[in-house]
Amino acid sequence: MWSRSAPVDGFRLAFDRYGTPGAPPVVLLHGWPGNRHDYRHVVPLLADAADVIVPDLRGFGGSDKHAVAVRHFYSATAQASSVIGLIRELELPPVVLAGYDVGSRVAQSVARMQPDLVAALVLSPPLPGAGDRVLSAHAQSEFWYQAFHQLPVAAQLIDGNPDAVRDYLRHFWVHWSGPNFTLPDEELERLVGDYALPGAFTASIAWYRAGAGMIAQALTELPPERAIKIRVPAEVLWPQHDPLFPREWSDRLDYYFTDVQVNFAFDAGHFTPLECPRQFAELILIRAAPNAEPTAP
Repeated sequence: MWSRSAPVDGFRLAFDRYGTPGAPPVVLLHGWPGNRHDYRHVVPLLADAADVIVPDLRGFGGSDKHAVAVRHFYSATAQASSVIGLIRELELPPVVLAGYDVGSRVAQSVARMQPDLVAALVLSPPLPGAGDRVLSAHAQSEFWYQAFHQLPVAAQLIDGNPDAVRDYLRHFWVHWSGPNFTLPDEELERLVGDYALPGAFTASIAWYRAGAGMIAQALTELPPERAIKIRVPAEVLWPQHDPLFPREWSDRLDYYFTDVQVNFAFDAGHFTPLECPRQFAELILIRAAPNAEPTAP
């Protein structure tokens, strides 16, 4: 049974809670185009060893989708404020905070804003260090959607139109995933049912309209020699087959984290919680419960 948080900036988050009360807490943050159900294969692997909280971020799933100034209410800092509020509301000890895609950026923001609330990070891209490599012709051919999302026509063409939503989401789930993964039709339809509600698609791209996308991040991050490092220990799971984030872009992480371990998912694409859930869960347990093994499926 899902719950709703107390409001932060007027936004309530929908969240699920699973696992073992009193065990080390784990908070899982989803990506775009997804929602909290992105972790449906990871959660059962953690259930015996962790207290697992899985929220929808602002503008996604069952969380609030207010039509307000996006730069103030949907930025990485604003999203992080809601996650911080949820951790405090649940009175959790320092959590293992895991995320991919949008969730990775939000997790990094939480670690910068309130490092005392985070015991460790488990992250898949995006991560700092790409720099001006995002301006290459190949990268621009992949990140076109972030500029498209800035245009009013994006919402005009897609919002509230189930067929357009289905075609648009299917493109990313096919193109960004690895060679051995296919999103089942019933799971795509679940996402369509969520994203096709009036206003839902527009709310989901508020993240990009707030200037929180990868291109904006890479062009505004400090160069390595001036970087202010994240001081929370981090496990990074970098997929081999993600067209957005080449493996070579993992080369500068030491400039942006004081304690980071890089692990590669050789068979996975962008959607690591779904494409390699056991490896994702194992990295979480390394930080949350080092003596535990993932629950057998």
